Amino acid sequence: MDTATPIEDTPEEWRVTATANPFRGYKTGVRTDQVVMPDGTVAGRDYQVHPGSVAVLALDDDQRVLVLRQYRHPVRQKLWEIPAGLLDVPGENPLHAVQRELYEEAHVKAEDWRVLTDIYTTPGGSDEAVRIFLARGLSAAEGERYEVSHEEADMELARVPLQDLVRGVLAGDLHNACLVVGVLAAAGALAGDGFDALRPAEAPWPARPFEV
Repeated sequence: MDTATPIEDTPEEWRVTATANPFRGYKTGVRTDQVVMPDGTVAGRDYQVHPGSVAVLALDDDQRVLVLRQYRHPVRQKLWEIPAGLLDVPGENPLHAVQRELYEEAHVKAEDWRVLTDIYTTPGGSDEAVRIFLARGLSAAEGERYEVSHEEADMELARVPLQDLVRGVLAGDLHNACLVVGVLAAAGALAGDGFDALRPAEAPWPARPFEV
């Protein structure tokens, strides 16, 4: 249906009459808000409180994407993913955080950085916000490789053509949210105005304000 309303997400906050935190974990927690609905009723809403994340679609000169395969216990699968990590420090610059993740997980650095897209992973049940970057001009990082542990100690690394990943996403073979969104966004950018039309790496991110 036609509408005069701009097709863009906008800030809005309904009144909360009470808040509880029934669980707090090491990095995330659960919050219960009593929210006033438009009809005046009050309903409870449980959701995960999350610090936010960054991810990077690192694309080499042969249009191959750097991906890694990692065990994810909640879904009991090894998933192909793009490098990603938590925003561990409040107000941390997301570009600095994602550059660190690319170094730690793949021992790679990049010359050209852009914002590929910003997403909420599961807005019905979590406030997690993710900024996905595009990195180009890849080269090996200097110094010793970062020492990994736990699930990361079993990671596999590969470089896969972007179009092969697009086919894998559409075939239902690849499921990691950041990979799926990043791959399809990159393909969309290539089919549209190109990578140079993407936002700069330091573009504002209202979901997770940061220091430049």
